[in-house]
Amino acid sequence: MSKQLIVWTEIDEAPALATYSLLPMVQKFTKEADIAVETRDISLSGRILANFPDKLKDDQKVEDYLTQLGDWTQSPEANIIKLPNISASIPQLQEAIKELQEKGYDVPDYPEEPKNDEEKSIKERYAKVLGSAVNPVLREGNSDRRAAAAVKRFGQKFPHRMMKPWPESGSQCRVAHMESGDFYESEVSTTLPEATTIKWVFKGKDGSEKVLKKGHAMQAGEVLDLSCMNIRKLREFYAETAKEAKEKGVLLSLHLKATMMKISDPYMFGQCVEVYFADAFEKHADTLKEIGANSSLGLGGVLAKVNTLPEPKKSEVLADFDKCYESGPALAMVDSRNNVTNLHAPNDIIVDASMPNVVRDGGKMWNLADELQDTIAMVPDRCYATMYREIIEDAKKNGQFDPATMGSVSNVGLMAQKAEEYGSHDKTFFAEADGVCQVVDEKTGNVLLEVPVEKKDVFRSCQAKDEPIRDWVKLAVTRAKDSGDPVVFWLDEKRAHDAQLIKKVNTYLKDHDTSDITVKIMCPVDAMNYSLKRVRKGENTISATGNALRDYLTDLFPILELGTSAKMLSIVPLLKGGGLFETGAGGSAPKHVSQFLKEGHLRWDSLGEFCALVPSLEQVAKVFNNAKAKVLAEALDAAVEKHLENGKAPSRKAGEIDNRGSHFYLAMYWAEALAAQTKDKALAEKFAPVAKALQDNEEKIVAEIAAAEGKPTSVGGYFKPDADLAFKAMRPSATLNSIIDAI
Repeated sequence: MSKQLIVWTEIDEAPALATYSLLPMVQKFTKEADIAVETRDISLSGRILANFPDKLKDDQKVEDYLTQLGDWTQSPEANIIKLPNISASIPQLQEAIKELQEKGYDVPDYPEEPKNDEEKSIKERYAKVLGSAVNPVLREGNSDRRAAAAVKRFGQKFPHRMMKPWPESGSQCRVAHMESGDFYESEVSTTLPEATTIKWVFKGKDGSEKVLKKGHAMQAGEVLDLSCMNIRKLREFYAETAKEAKEKGVLLSLHLKATMMKISDPYMFGQCVEVYFADAFEKHADTLKEIGANSSLGLGGVLAKVNTLPEPKKSEVLADFDKCYESGPALAMVDSRNNVTNLHAPNDIIVDASMPNVVRDGGKMWNLADELQDTIAMVPDRCYATMYREIIEDAKKNGQFDPATMGSVSNVGLMAQKAEEYGSHDKTFFAEADGVCQVVDEKTGNVLLEVPVEKKDVFRSCQAKDEPIRDWVKLAVTRAKDSGDPVVFWLDEKRAHDAQLIKKVNTYLKDHDTSDITVKIMCPVDAMNYSLKRVRKGENTISATGNALRDYLTDLFPILELGTSAKMLSIVPLLKGGGLFETGAGGSAPKHVSQFLKEGHLRWDSLGEFCALVPSLEQVAKVFNNAKAKVLAEALDAAVEKHLENGKAPSRKAGEIDNRGSHFYLAMYWAEALAAQTKDKALAEKFAPVAKALQDNEEKIVAEIAAAEGKPTSVGGYFKPDADLAFKAMRPSATLNSIIDAI
């Protein structure tokens, strides 16, 4: 890939639909600077097909673009715009498989419980698709995530209206977490003094021994952890908190990360389902086992299996599940109109998106009557639950945050090379009996780490390599110097992993002149309180965090500040010199698609894509000494600010401006900025007539786009749309198309 190339990832749902409208415009503008903007399919359907070439006809086969892009991240010329993709749960995977099969792709069913070696092999191949399959491959650099200056200024000038007051009479909302038995308490950690290979061994109390994984290469200086979630204590925690919610008359809600933490968190989610519906699970244990009901898929997955039972057994089991609602606390709802509860599916409630909404909504979630009600939010593990606890308590004491005046908390995140929790997927295990899990150095035979486990516990190992940690410290210092804001490393000396990182941070800070900046190391509770005090004064703070906290904070504060994290600018300077530019969150993308299919209105806001393209073009300018790319970037930046000032973001309501209209205005403002600039005469002359044509035809173009709304729209598939239908739906203005295509 030696040409001046930007790869625009082909992904899923609403941002995928938006691409059919936006990308043709981007390609026409950038070709004037000899830049090729090409797609690579890393969507869920594309990843499935790439993993099963042996099952497909030649014309159905899809290249393994994810692996190719992963390889490209090692080049200084790498330039990737990564749109939000589905981090697939098992139910989503199964839905995608079904759609592909209906389209004639002979991909196998997902075997939840493999019965032979062939099914085990199929499940292993699908494991490469599940959960956070994309991010660990592409994130070969650490994260610099913040609101673009123009976006923040606009957010303060025109604050979003979604913030609801915290009741002055007091709120019963609280964050409930475990006091013992969680990952936080059990975690042990070490830094490897030299390169070696390690293995994980389970030793039972009965003297049995089993090698769980071996031959895992470790680098010198790498931080390695081992921790366990005690399932007995987890279930006790769920039961006690449910009892409290029932007594107080508040909603019960559970907040986990079952998409990214695709092995441990669905299992922990399932334990809550079993505790809440304990009477039904106990009474019908044999039946549920016989039909293969899996609580890790949520209540919805269990009931789907129950619905396969013959009458009258089906009605009997369903009735007993319904009885549990009467004896238990009211559950927070995902969709009250369709009786979809917080426990229905593990991918419906994702902690980094759900907990900010609890803060935004005044400590409340939606109940069965479609009304907001106080909730007890269960975040079991104390590694991160405490910082959510602190912001809830701060809001209860000081009231709701004001988007018009509040400061920002940007983030520098340690995520390169599968750092920390997100790299634990191939090192997460379940205890078959009571005993211990050990991490053993295969060269010396020494036991490096050990944790006791009980039967059914889930335990995992995480790691963070030395090069990314060193780069993380450098990036944090650089951001502090560039911005003038203090940088806070959210590290807890009482947590084993963080204690190892604190040593490294203190060592690597000495490589930099920090005399003119403020650098602090604080545990998450103190860091949250420090940041909140500054936020309420309108002051900005940089959070330097590990991978999971990066994920959580870069949703939490943007949702409060801007109404959505999709408006954030996320730059990932790759370790080898290239750039990855991420475009924001896609958590609400399924609702956007549903509305589009129903009434032809796509409310997806592509501001994240607009903002990501600016530094992507700047990267081309730097790597290839391309002056025209720099001019394109500056003009686009001006266009984005004008787009915001003129209120051209998509509306939530059909009949008003949607994603396609928003793209038209971005193109018009970009062309106007290019025509007006004086640094490149050829570009100005090229885009002056384009700008005039768009201006002269504004009313006609808007009318043509509006005419496509208000009716059901088909794109030929949810996970794999038909390209012709999608282009037709997303480019409904013949006038706009003719102007763009003629550039």
